[in-house]
Amino acid sequence: MTNSIAPATNRVYFFLVLTTFFWGGSFLFTKIGVATIPPQLFALTRFILATAIMLVVCSRRLRMLDSGTVVRGMTVGVALGLTNLSFVFGIQGTSISRAGILNNLFVLFIPVITKIVWRDRIGRVNMAGIALAVAGIGLLASGGGSGFNRGDLLSTFCAFMIACHIISVSKVLKNDDVFLITFVQFATVSVIAGAATLLLPLPAFSVTTPAVFSIIYCAIFPTVLCFTLQNIYQRYVTPTRAGLIYTLDPVWSLIAGFSILGERLNSREWLGCAIIFLAALLPLLFRLSAESPLISLYFKHSD
Repeated sequence: MTNSIAPATNRVYFFLVLTTFFWGGSFLFTKIGVATIPPQLFALTRFILATAIMLVVCSRRLRMLDSGTVVRGMTVGVALGLTNLSFVFGIQGTSISRAGILNNLFVLFIPVITKIVWRDRIGRVNMAGIALAVAGIGLLASGGGSGFNRGDLLSTFCAFMIACHIISVSKVLKNDDVFLITFVQFATVSVIAGAATLLLPLPAFSVTTPAVFSIIYCAIFPTVLCFTLQNIYQRYVTPTRAGLIYTLDPVWSLIAGFSILGERLNSREWLGCAIIFLAALLPLLFRLSAESPLISLYFKHSD
């Protein structure tokens, strides 16, 4: 794709930041939804609706759906399904402020996974980030209240699964139609959430208006819309710059938790969250500083 048809840089950044806003909103609306609906049922209804929307979007493309796309989409969809199940159960058990920060640890899990599986080098900066993250989690655990609870643990596992999903997308997917592959992923998540709904006990629940609105929001905005925007615009920025933009997710969840849900953290918890946020941000900033001369040189020769 040539520079002449690439969208303006400000437009790219605007839509990528907009995706972080909607993703940040998913923490708030998921918390509202799972207050009255079991997490596995919330995930199931969210992705059934998202799958139905993508089915309409892909109606004219379905004839191009082949077995290879289905297999690759299902493979990536398994990681996405485990990501979303751990996300909803994590949100249920902790504050959205803490969940947002812990989810950001995916930035550090990526080099760890690639080191274990493909023997890639982790690097000193990533090691420093991991050490900071451990220190931050320690502060959260000793910050009073429920300490590092089950919801925090599931939110950390969610970060691990986010990293697995990102890696699987780069390693598994080929030149697939992004709409068809997204449709298969959403359908796979629906099946996984359906299995969890059948296998896990369902407590008594009530379907309230806020819960229904939360499901609709999460199906449309952070699912269908954000995946589409990400697929369209992320290609125009480097992975490092995209990663820096995506660190805004926990900022929105912190703001929502503080201003709407009235969540409050004590000083040790704030410090722990700040250190974990820095742990995720530090490697990205170093990568950005390393790649900036190359970017400047590229644009100099492109003029």
